[in-house]
Amino acid sequence: MADRRGLPSRAQLATRSGEAAGTSWGLFADPWRGTFSFADGASHVLAALRAARHGEVFGLDYSINAFSPGMSATRRPAQHTIFGNHPAHRDDYLDAYYLQASSQVDGLRHRRADDSGFYGGTPDHAVTVGTPDLGVQVWAESPLVTRGVLIDLDGFARSQGQPIDHIAGEQLEFEMIRAALEAQNVQLSTGDVVMLHTGWAEWFLALEDDRRKAQRERRRSTGIVQSEEFVDWAWDNGLAMVAADNFAVECLPVADSSPFKDTAVNDNGMMHQVLLAKLGLPLGELWKLNPLALRMRELGQWDTLLTVKPLNVVGGTGSPANAIAIL
Repeated sequence: MADRRGLPSRAQLATRSGEAAGTSWGLFADPWRGTFSFADGASHVLAALRAARHGEVFGLDYSINAFSPGMSATRRPAQHTIFGNHPAHRDDYLDAYYLQASSQVDGLRHRRADDSGFYGGTPDHAVTVGTPDLGVQVWAESPLVTRGVLIDLDGFARSQGQPIDHIAGEQLEFEMIRAALEAQNVQLSTGDVVMLHTGWAEWFLALEDDRRKAQRERRRSTGIVQSEEFVDWAWDNGLAMVAADNFAVECLPVADSSPFKDTAVNDNGMMHQVLLAKLGLPLGELWKLNPLALRMRELGQWDTLLTVKPLNVVGGTGSPANAIAIL
């Protein structure tokens, strides 16, 4: 188990007093950085460089309109316009660009906890256009450079003769993560980013538009079952972030067994509220992990140097990940 740089275990967080009970509020030097703080420091960055052994580079972002149509009914495709002020000039801009429509990172503004509010006790009125509180600019100004560990859930399921059923929106139990990690013989360290490769993105993007829309209407997406065990594991290992190649990291619809249905009523019991608003643990969604996973299988190497640099949007609730893996 990682040391979390001396911070309390999640069980110990539950014993904190007052509004901080069950949260990591006030425990990090930068109150808006959240668990990215686990990966800060020159010694950590230099240690992460050791995961780059082959000089092979992988961009982990799909194109901005790749998931149009996608699982979100509100996120429309961005409109790209190119213009010229004279014959030798070209410029361009985007209209209706949803920053979380494709490969992205959920910022700490993305969710407030129904029972305790935004991360760090940030008041609701401070979370608006033009204010910096909890904005993604914190991560843009000091990007994440750390070790990434890919957990190949898709490959593990296939090796067991039970490929993941994306049509049904299979609910992946935490035990699958544990078993896949053991099969890969990888140990997690404080500050790691875990990348969960489920195979969902490449499956979804291969569908015709009408089948994508049908899947959206069914509101079914493969993901991790909501559980205290998963949240304990993410915090107690000192993870900087959990990213995945699916729509929401966690399964949709929410599993009947979710322990968060009473505390995350507006999210129907999703883990987003406890991870983002209580622990300050960002989530990456819709990442392009398949090419990286295929190469890692060939090499038998499951860790990589990973960089994540969101857009410098002051007060942004989320951003394209701009993630790069270097093997």
